[in-house]
Amino acid sequence: MLQPLAYVHPEAKIAHNVVIEPFAVIHKDVEIQEGTWIGSHAVINEGARIGKNCRIYPGAVISAIPQDLKFHNEYTLTYVGDNTTIREYATISRGTEEHWKTEIGSNCLIMAYTHVAHDCRIGNNCILTNNVQMAGHVHMGDWAIIGGSSSVLQFTKIGAHAMVSGGSLVRKDVPPYTKAAREPLAYTGINSVGLRRRGFSNEKISEIQEIYRFIYLRGLNNAESLTQIELELPPSNERDEIVNFIRTSERGIMRGPSSVGVEKE
Repeated sequence: MLQPLAYVHPEAKIAHNVVIEPFAVIHKDVEIQEGTWIGSHAVINEGARIGKNCRIYPGAVISAIPQDLKFHNEYTLTYVGDNTTIREYATISRGTEEHWKTEIGSNCLIMAYTHVAHDCRIGNNCILTNNVQMAGHVHMGDWAIIGGSSSVLQFTKIGAHAMVSGGSLVRKDVPPYTKAAREPLAYTGINSVGLRRRGFSNEKISEIQEIYRFIYLRGLNNAESLTQIELELPPSNERDEIVNFIRTSERGIMRGPSSVGVEKE
């Protein structure tokens, strides 16, 4: 269903039932799979790989050249998974030679005026609320949510099922299953409401809470808390995910709720 007023490059690969509204622009080396809708004035640039049943709203720009002075027009890509919605005027840059691609998973909601910079990796079922500004190389786990008008520093990691409050400045890594708020960004508990909505049992939620008591409420540094967790708490997927996230954090994790002065390293 190609509108005559849309521009579609003859080399673009468009599935037969993709809807492209008037004044949309589809450049060459673009692939769009079945059932996707492209709104008026959306621009899909070279290197875009868009999955099935996506909705790209008017004014969105996908796979734009990175805003990175180290980019020298190398061949890179942007992947958008199935059933993902990208709202009005959101912008998503393609990758650089650092990672060669920007990735957005399936079933995501990227709200209006959000920016996702080069080489970001966003998992499945994530939500970026209006006007989130995400710098390059950010990693975001499945089911994570970032509140509106938040800014995320480059190379930051946000764990699975985490929830970041609106208006936040994310300078440190946010571990899985947590809630993050305040300035500077701090731990405010685990995302128990989100976990219950996704089928986590009360026992599993209590287990995750106990893990974070070691990390944030016992006055231990990170190395000590991880050692104690592995000694005292039984192995589980969630325990090992949290321990590995913190142990491999390069930026360090956000501070605890009662920290004063210097952030935990």
